[in-house]
Order: sequence, then C-alpha cells, then structure tokens
Amino acid sequence: MSEQSSVSKSPTPPTPETADSAKDHSAALSQSQLIRLRFFKHKAAVLSLFVLVILYGMSIFAEFVAVVPSSWRNLDYAYCPPQLMSFDFEHGLHAKELQRHIDPVTNKNYFTKSIEGVVPLGLFVRGEPYHLFGLIPWDRHLIGVDLAALERDPEKYALEGDPVFYFLGADRFGYDIWSRMIFGARISLTIGLVAIAFTFVIGVVIGGISGYLGGVADTIIQRVIEIINAFPHIPIWLAIGAILPQDWSPLRIYFAMTILLSLLNWTGLARVVRGKILSLREEDYATAARLLGASHSRVIFRHLVPGFTTHILVSLTLSVPAMILGETALSFLGLGLRPPVVSWGVMLQETIQLQVIANYPWLLMPVAFIVLTVLAFNFLGDGLRDAADPYGGR
Repeated sequence: MSEQSSVSKSPTPPTPETADSAKDHSAALSQSQLIRLRFFKHKAAVLSLFVLVILYGMSIFAEFVAVVPSSWRNLDYAYCPPQLMSFDFEHGLHAKELQRHIDPVTNKNYFTKSIEGVVPLGLFVRGEPYHLFGLIPWDRHLIGVDLAALERDPEKYALEGDPVFYFLGADRFGYDIWSRMIFGARISLTIGLVAIAFTFVIGVVIGGISGYLGGVADTIIQRVIEIINAFPHIPIWLAIGAILPQDWSPLRIYFAMTILLSLLNWTGLARVVRGKILSLREEDYATAARLLGASHSRVIFRHLVPGFTTHILVSLTLSVPAMILGETALSFLGLGLRPPVVSWGVMLQETIQLQVIANYPWLLMPVAFIVLTVLAFNFLGDGLRDAADPYGGR
C-alpha cells in the first residue's frame, strides 16, 4: 500500500504535448513580454532593482528621510558614536542618551551611555523645518527625536543634555552621518546618471558613424578609441580635476565632473554600437531604407539603433558603477566635489588618515552605501543582459 501511494505521489514527467504547449505560449508572447518574463526570473536582479528604487527614493525625499538637515551640527557631540535604537513598553522606541566626557590627559572627547537618560524616538515626528523639493515648507521627518513626548513627561526620560539622536554617529564637526549620507546619495547617485546621459549621446553617435560608414572613417575612429583607452583613467581624472578652478561654484563643479567622467567612458559603448551596426547595416530593411532615399542619419538612428536598444541599456547600466566610483575617488582625494557640497566621496575625505579610522570607524559608513550601490547595478546589469536574449538557452 505504501509503495502504491509513493508511486501515485511522484511527479508526472512532461509529455511532448505539454512541452509543445509551453513553446506555443512563449512563441505567442512579444519581445518585450519575453524580456520582462526572463528578467523577473533573475532573483538577484529583481532584488537589486528594488534596492536601487529605495536608494533613489531616499535621495529624492532626502529632507524627509534624514533626521536633520545636512547643514545642522552640534559641536558638543563631535565624533559621537552611533546610537542604537531600542524598544520597550515603558519608553517605546528610544535610544540611550550619550554623555560627553573629556579625557584630562589627552583632552579628547569620549562618550558613555547614560544609566537613566533615554532619548524618545518616533516616526513622522516634527523636527527641523525644511522645504520639500525646495518648494513645500514642512517639518516632518521619517524618524527623529519625539519632542512632543519629551515635553509631555520630561521626568520620564531623565535627560541631562540635549535630546539628540545620531543613528550612525557624528563626524568631527558634529554633523549627523546618516543625514549627510542621505543627502550625499542625491549627488553621488545622480552624477552617474547624468554622466551616462552624456556617454549615451557620444557613444551612440560616434559608434554609429564608425560602424555605418566603415572604411577610412571607421579606421580613424577606432584608432582614436584605442589611444584614449591606452591612457590610465585615474591619472587623467586627477590631472583634469586638479585644473578645475578653486573658485567655481558647486553647481559648475558638478557639471564639470559629469562631463569629465563621460568623456573618458564613451569608448566602450561606441564599440558595442559599432559592432551591432556592422552586423545590421546590410540587412534587407536597412538596404530598403537607403533605396527609398532615407538619409544616413535616419538609417542609423531610426532603423538600426532601435534594433539593439536593450544591449545599449545593459552596457549603460554596467557603466554607472564606474561613474559613481570615479566621482567618489576624485572627491575623496579633494580633486572633485568640495565642501559645502555633500557626497559620499566628500564624506570619506575625513578617513584619509588611518588614525581617524582606527578611533572612529563609523566614519566609513558611506563605503557601505557605495558597495551596495555598485553591487546592485552590477546584478541589475547581469539580469538585463540575460533578459536581452529571451530566446537563448538557460
């Protein structure tokens, strides 16, 4: 009896009819539907897309997500360590108060947890006022010190100092690292997208011309690309970053950085576009367009380039991490964005000394965001690359 039940529970092997029906179903789907279906089967890519949506959402609503504005500081809490959040039924969501002390020998600040002092925390609490999107005046924050609860019952929390909350600690000027990381994401994440936009235009135009015209024009363009690729990019970035005027406004430096990064990263995309156009320019539809009198630019950008748009998007997605790392490296070395602009690279300038890292390791928190972003873009690019060939095996 047990043998019969085990046999009845065994999975039924696929029959030729079911296999044929699955093939018919996939054949009935459009190209975009097949790409979407294959992409959502790539779990790491879907998770990476979710992470990137969160990161970019936090950067867009930075004023709301951050505990305090990026310019807010408290020098009394310089190098304050991170305050971990806790929960109990007496105080609700809270963090232990940190008490500042000064070492009489070294004259350095150090902090200890208060025995009774508790900082009440809350969601959607009132805090430092700001203008959402630079237009809407508001004072609500996603998380922060619950000043209303503190005013209702100050003796319950027994605070001796200021009611401050440093989720990821503070730097040497008393700036909140978490809040500045959120505001820094707005610069570090968007600079990659803006640079990619320039790279897309330059790479598609030059690569399209090279692959379509061929001959002498193709040879000259490819030799120029090889010369550009022969130069080490980091020294060139450093040299160009060093000649940027010190008196430029942060906005001008931002756009100069985007143009600088795009001018050195278009070569890879140009070669991808060239290779695709070389394989498509003799197709029947391209020949028919030329015979009907279409101009060269129309044949390239109206008929050939749309045929491999997905491959271009994959190449661009995999190039964004290089842009972010380039900005971070230049800003870290003081040759890119400079204070008062807040970016992940600017925040890491304080960690250039090993002694600072050894004493205050929480200053390296922006590295976690950088690694998370780079990995997310890489996994997303892998998923898009697999989905771009929906009829392939695997």
